[in-house]
Amino acid sequence: MGKPGYVYIMASQRNGTIYLGVTSNLPKRVYEHRQGLFEGFTKKHGCKLLVWYEGYDDIQEARATERRMKNWNRQWKLKRIERMNPEWNDLWDDIVK
Repeated sequence: MGKPGYVYIMASQRNGTIYLGVTSNLPKRVYEHRQGLFEGFTKKHGCKLLVWYEGYDDIQEARATERRMKNWNRQWKLKRIERMNPEWNDLWDDIVK
């Protein structure tokens, strides 16, 4: 078995701009987005809220899921968020406990 991985969605606000990503270290990567440590899409658009994530036993499986989801239309992604997090709460505290 390989290294674990996560697919996640960051948002600027409820129904705002969303960003879909993959990482092997979810708390570290979300912290980087929240602090705006790197230039790019999430910093430019203020995507600082973790609104959805899913863990995988293998990073390759997470990457494959991310690639599939990047082809989804926005409505499908919003439905995925709202199934897990109907209020679009920031899930940061859930992953750093």
